[in-house]
Amino acid sequence: MKIVEFDARGQKIETDSRSVAGGRLSHLAPRPTLSVGRGGGGRGVRSDVQLYMFQTGTLRTKTKYIKMNQGEEDFEIPVPWFLIKHPKGNVVIDGGNAVEAALDKRAHWGAVVDAYDPVMDPRDNCVDQCRSVGVRPEDVRYVVQSHLHLDHTGAVGRFPRAEHIVQRLEYEYAFDPDWFSAAAYIRADFDRPNLTWKFLGGDYTDHFDLFGDGVIRMIFTPGHSPGHQSFLVTLPNSGPILLAIDAAYTMDHWENKALPGLVTSSVDAVHSVAKLRKIAADSNALVVAGHDPDLWRTFRKAPSAFYD
Repeated sequence: MKIVEFDARGQKIETDSRSVAGGRLSHLAPRPTLSVGRGGGGRGVRSDVQLYMFQTGTLRTKTKYIKMNQGEEDFEIPVPWFLIKHPKGNVVIDGGNAVEAALDKRAHWGAVVDAYDPVMDPRDNCVDQCRSVGVRPEDVRYVVQSHLHLDHTGAVGRFPRAEHIVQRLEYEYAFDPDWFSAAAYIRADFDRPNLTWKFLGGDYTDHFDLFGDGVIRMIFTPGHSPGHQSFLVTLPNSGPILLAIDAAYTMDHWENKALPGLVTSSVDAVHSVAKLRKIAADSNALVVAGHDPDLWRTFRKAPSAFYD
């Protein structure tokens, strides 16, 4: 098993042989980023990039599981995921629910369906949705994980040529989570053979620029989970779009009116939102919360529409 590590300048410092569950592993070093602003895409951003916003159904739950300690009312939330078409390779972010959650939800998720009940048509899996916009499974270069909770791992192992990118902290925690978050991790979704994993290093690799052109940057935002990350996607016409993912499920989290229903660190969760708010203000980014039903309705939805 080959592992390559880098220093902050991207220089190789060590090659070693170790084992890792699920497949091959390498480490990513930070790359320089470009300054951007809304509306013009930013200097150096490519003109042939598109962002597609997909959805793998919904989760039926209670308000208290989305907004901490805030009620027993029924609350139904979307389960988004994202595809970015880029000349250097197509990128899937998360992939939503695994198709198995649509085929036999209790067999795949277990008792968690009593709190988060997936409502999903099997045809709404991320592989078939990619095909709906002309992207075959073998056409995906990267599967990038915000984190490894059960409603975000639908793409893992589904794209045969893809490298999988996740924060090291998240990957390690997913195999040995604390008792209060264990139900959020379905090991069968991410512990798969013959995958290539690339790990990011938290603050050390913060703002990692996937293609080195300013289009996709990964923002370390722990709190909801130890290795959660969000994404700043900068497009030539639409400008910066900030995918908060579960750093802010809803705009109540974004506006500091509630904590997420599940956190591993409340302090980190609050600090991560503050960090994203500054990024959004500095770049004038369009903010996409992770599961806000009212906000989600306002966006252009794939396959019929996209951002460019």
